Amino acid sequence: MSFIILIRHGQSTWNLEKRFTGWVDVDLTEEGKLEAEKAGSLIKNRDLKIDFYYSSLQLRANKTLKIIQKILNDKKNYKKAWELNERHYGALTSLNKVEMSKKLGEDKVHEFRRSWDVKPEPLSKKSPYHPINIEIYKDIPKEVIPDTESLKDTYERVLEYFKNEIEEKLIKGNILVSAHGNSIRALCKYLFNLDNNKISKLEIPTGNPLIINLDKDLKIKSCEYLDKERAKDLLVF
Repeated sequence: MSFIILIRHGQSTWNLEKRFTGWVDVDLTEEGKLEAEKAGSLIKNRDLKIDFYYSSLQLRANKTLKIIQKILNDKKNYKKAWELNERHYGALTSLNKVEMSKKLGEDKVHEFRRSWDVKPEPLSKKSPYHPINIEIYKDIPKEVIPDTESLKDTYERVLEYFKNEIEEKLIKGNILVSAHGNSIRALCKYLFNLDNNKISKLEIPTGNPLIINLDKDLKIKSCEYLDKERAKDLLVF
């Protein structure tokens, strides 16, 4: 039996400011670092052995993973992949969620945030927040860098990477993925076979490890958040 741990990065500076972040490469807050430390301690206290580590290309996910590895005293290399990045919020990027709710209405903003296949207007390529203007994405072919994404778009790139790079590793050992709210929701949709309605309701807390135990056929046997006080409803059992 193997397991996969999914963890959304700790609180970021733009989480704190309630801004649409997407592919912008912001750092963790001090609270976010503490969340990552607690995540590492929760994993350590369970004496969980991790064989393979993955992260998105983004700083907040990388730093969360590094903090966890430090707590675990585990110096294994980890693999970074842009396919595990957060969803691209298009023209909403950098805007305040509360202010946009007042401007567009709560229902419209909720639709942008939680619907399956609705995407915001594209972000101008002239924007400093467009990925083509952010240093960490300089080696990604420009033709695959999005201007905006729906959750469906995010799901398709995350799932392709998962099936090609991660799934087979679960046969060999245990995995931890440090990523983002929407990329983890995408993985949960696949792993738990959630329909489009359920995935729109799934909330992913920051810095709380979700452990999914699998049988030899990679079917889910059980799952739980390690931090019970900050757990969210998984909508699956």
